[in-house]
Amino acid sequence: MPLTTERGLLSKLSSKFSKLKSESIKTPSMEEKSGFLKAQKLAYECVTTIEKEMKPGWTEKQTAKRMDEFLRDHGVKVFLHRPFAWFGEHARFDGYKRFTQFHPGKKKLIEEESFILDVSPVVDGYIGDIGYSSSLIKNPELDKGMEYLLHLREEIPKYFNSKMTSSEIWWKIDVEAKKSGFHNVHALYPFAVLGHRVYKVNLPNISFPILPISFASWFSLQGSYEFLSHKVLPELLTPDHEGNKVGLWAIEPHLGWGKTGFKFEEILVVEEDKAYWLDDDVPHVKKYQTKKAI
Repeated sequence: MPLTTERGLLSKLSSKFSKLKSESIKTPSMEEKSGFLKAQKLAYECVTTIEKEMKPGWTEKQTAKRMDEFLRDHGVKVFLHRPFAWFGEHARFDGYKRFTQFHPGKKKLIEEESFILDVSPVVDGYIGDIGYSSSLIKNPELDKGMEYLLHLREEIPKYFNSKMTSSEIWWKIDVEAKKSGFHNVHALYPFAVLGHRVYKVNLPNISFPILPISFASWFSLQGSYEFLSHKVLPELLTPDHEGNKVGLWAIEPHLGWGKTGFKFEEILVVEEDKAYWLDDDVPHVKKYQTKKAI
């Protein structure tokens, strides 16, 4: 089925079912926040470690395999989705016609290109889904994009703490990004998600195969089961989502500019009266704030 047709069908479902109740709609406990923080830190350790190994000529598949090996070496057996690596123009998803084209491929990294690394290990039942953008050498397009994304990172908790609906937040980010000259790449994701809920999973810590079909192949068997068992749509921040905002969200604004794409993904905590990032000691904040200060 063509990507445009798949996306249209998913969009029609989103608005209708986004208000369903979900076990994930709750204020997280300190124990839960500690568990998610541990998982998120391991995910960031993975991408920043592999980043230091990467060299021109590495393929996306090779990079994704190394991230998988790193996480398994650190005891991870369960994933929400397989590791992703996107290089250069692949990080913009230009010309993609099927969801299977999003998977890491044979494209080789060119030194001056930027790239995105995305992993989602499950640690002690907690999902640590993150995205990280970088480059081997200075990349002005990436620097411009990350400067904007860091500004957006400051605004997102304010949006969630306001009376704006999830749908209104999605569209505000879309409109403002386009006004600033960026392309909305997360609009090309399955369900056009800006993010999704994370929660503690209760599956055995054993490895399962990756599903081989359509957008489900983004996810492990565990991940697909978890989203389906949570009714899927209350868990996804789509352009049509009108459900409750309370809970833990992996927020992943993905934009494009020039010849490349860039994103960050990290956990946002949304309570009844406030919203805040689970952790501010994250590599993209430290990296690009340091560049700005120089």
